[in-house]
Amino acid sequence: WGPPGSGKTTVARLLARETDLEFEQISAIFSGVQDLRKVFDRAKLRREQGKGTLLFVDEIHRFNRAQQDSFLPHMEDGTITLVGATTENPSFELNAAILSRAVVLVFNRHDDKALSDLIERAETEEGRKLPLDNDARAALMSMADGDGRTIINLVEEIFSAIPDGTGLIDRDALVKLVQ
Repeated sequence: WGPPGSGKTTVARLLARETDLEFEQISAIFSGVQDLRKVFDRAKLRREQGKGTLLFVDEIHRFNRAQQDSFLPHMEDGTITLVGATTENPSFELNAAILSRAVVLVFNRHDDKALSDLIERAETEEGRKLPLDNDARAALMSMADGDGRTIINLVEEIFSAIPDGTGLIDRDALVKLVQ
């Protein structure tokens, strides 16, 4: 449970990788009962072959109570390990049966240190520093508003718009660029 860009999907992918589970992802916004049946069928086949499935459901709070109930037998028999992500308080949005079988992790907005770390990782990947003066760098982090995905998208936009070797840009030039 946490705000957008706080790392919920990333943690689910890491969990699947570290536990050697097949990662399946669906969105409660775009998926219905038929989609769930297909996912459960694939997970059952994997289970018969000795392989587990981590089912990641984005925006799980969007499923109605009956749809949420459909997860229960598959959770209980070990067919799936359910990881649901929500921006809404799960105590109010998820049914009690799912919550009783779950651990709720709370994700918070990224602080300036975490955003700065993400920028530095992007700079390492790109092999160059962002051409921003200190005020522009601070403005960039403010624009992201604690959202890790947003900061990465902004950094990619800056790198693609400003050629290597260009001098530093200031806050006003950054604002124009991202608009």
